[in-house]
Amino acid sequence: MVRFATLSAVVCAFVAAVSASPVASETLERRQSYTGRGTYFEVGLGACGYTDVDTDSIIAISHDIYNGGEYCNRYVEIKDDSTGITQYARVRDECMGCDADAIDMSPSLFQSFNEDLSVGVLTVTWEFMSEGWSP
Repeated sequence: MVRFATLSAVVCAFVAAVSASPVASETLERRQSYTGRGTYFEVGLGACGYTDVDTDSIIAISHDIYNGGEYCNRYVEIKDDSTGITQYARVRDECMGCDADAIDMSPSLFQSFNEDLSVGVLTVTWEFMSEGWSP
């Protein structure tokens, strides 16, 4: 009977330890921030296959990151480094001429950083939100 009680205690301790184990690192999503140029473009039919208009909060990401559309419809958080204003937008296009850390924004998104289009370029820090996230 003592052996059974000891064995039961060991099994219970093992089950408790296993169920409290951390999530494997390969299942966690690593978020990376990018800092680069934020410009604007006249939107239309994007590389993700959607037709958008200038008033939609969308961006185009560089060819280096686009990766065949892996991030289409994914939300990003964008912060204007000079003002601290933060906005959210969806990836809907690929920017062939953008540096890896740069993004192209719809005109209304660009203006939402309290900037006139004549400014042309902002310095922004941005990152992908978790898949399935929306504002």
